[in-house]
Formats: sequence, C-alpha cells, structure tokens
Amino acid sequence: MREIASFQEPVRHRTLSLCLLDVKEIEVPHFQRDLSETLKERLKTAIEKLGFLVPIIVVQREGKFYVIDGQHRFFALRELGVDEILAIVVGEELYHYFLELNTEKPPNVKEKSKQAYRLYMELFKENDSQLEEDLIDYFEKPEYITLGFTIEELEPKFSASFYESFVSKIDKFLRLPLSSAVEERRNRAKALFELNRLVNEKYAEFGWDNALMKGEIIRKAVQKAYGMRVRVIADDFYTAIEKVKSACESLSPEDFESGLSLE
Repeated sequence: MREIASFQEPVRHRTLSLCLLDVKEIEVPHFQRDLSETLKERLKTAIEKLGFLVPIIVVQREGKFYVIDGQHRFFALRELGVDEILAIVVGEELYHYFLELNTEKPPNVKEKSKQAYRLYMELFKENDSQLEEDLIDYFEKPEYITLGFTIEELEPKFSASFYESFVSKIDKFLRLPLSSAVEERRNRAKALFELNRLVNEKYAEFGWDNALMKGEIIRKAVQKAYGMRVRVIADDFYTAIEKVKSACESLSPEDFESGLSLE
C-alpha cells in the first residue's frame, strides 16, 4: 500500500486514505454480487478510452484489502494488466455495508436477494447470537433475505421480482437470534418455493409460452385472495402464503381476460 493523501469526507467527517494498492493485495468478499461479464467488458473499454477516474472503495481487514464498492472496476483493471489500483481505504466498520454502495450498476431484485443471503450467512457465522432485528442497518428490506434463501438454497432460477411486492407485505425483520432466525428464513423460503411450484403448474396448465405471465399469475392470485390494490396484509407469513396458494389453484384463463392488476 502506498498512501497518496488523507482527507476528511464532508458528511460523517471520517478520515479516509487515498492509496495505490498492488492488485495482489486486494480480495473480493464472497458475499459480493455475481460478476457481470457484460459490465466488466464495458468498463474495460471505458477505462482504456478515458483512464481510471473513479477509485474503488476497500476495507482493510485481517491484513487484506476487501472491495466493498467497485469489484467490476477492479476485475476490469486487473484484466487490462494494471499492477496498481487507486483506492479509497475506509474503516473496517463499513465492511458489512456493501449493499448500500452499489454505484457501478444498480442491482436488480434477484441480485439484491442473493447479496442479502450471502451477507446474512456471513453475519450468522460471525455471531449467531445477535438478533436479526438488530441488523436492519445492513439490509434494505427483510423480504430480500427470504427471497435470497429461496434462490440460493432451493431454486437458482427463482424469479424474485415476481414475488417482491407480495412478500414485502407479509415479511418483516425477526426478533430472533440468528441461530433460530436462519431456520425460520429457510422455512419461509420453503413456503415460497411451494407457492412458486403451484404457479409453474398453473402456467403449464394454461399452455402459455411467455415466462412473464408467471408474474401475472402471482399478481392475480394475490388479488383474488386479498382484493385489488391491496396495500397491507394483516395475515401472518404462512397464512398469507396458504391463501394465495388456494387462490392460485382456483385460477382459470377467464380470470385474465379483464386485464386487472394489483399494481
């Protein structure tokens, strides 16, 4: 590490360091989102044309520097054969806040959910006695945790965006230690997986060939169970899932002729 300058950022007034780091000193946390080859290649082209203008952000932890913002820039620069990378080094207390620092490309619902799951499991391994509700600063929304468990442990192709609106109305942060909360999240993911299985069966029954219609099935099932433009669902997580499953099973093609929508 070669420090170029230190400065105080203007909001929280933390003292930060602008450094040149050897690429061999840098690691990417395993809970970062999956690398997008398309974005990486686009960044390589931009860097070759314009230069490297935006430093990555890293945390020094256990003798290594971990990227918490800029992994695509890091990989792009490394593949261009650059030996040193310009980086801002921030305090270790920001290590778990990477979800709020996705500046290269806003992640979609599936990416957010996978990242939430990976961070959740990291926190679980570090200290399984901490309460889940005490970790809300690390997660944008509780439903991303449940959706992440569904994707990462049950169905990699699970279309999280189809379920985000519904799950947001029935999920919340748990007042449980992570040792118990992790099993509750798994149970919620299993319930969601079963609902998705019914949606897939109904999709096949209708003989449709546009996968986006699976999202219409779940929206119509929620509408049938709770009414149009529902904003709040008072039922607990599992009761709501069961009601929507029942509504899904009763759907027919005629239910889609009116073009009604929840949103």
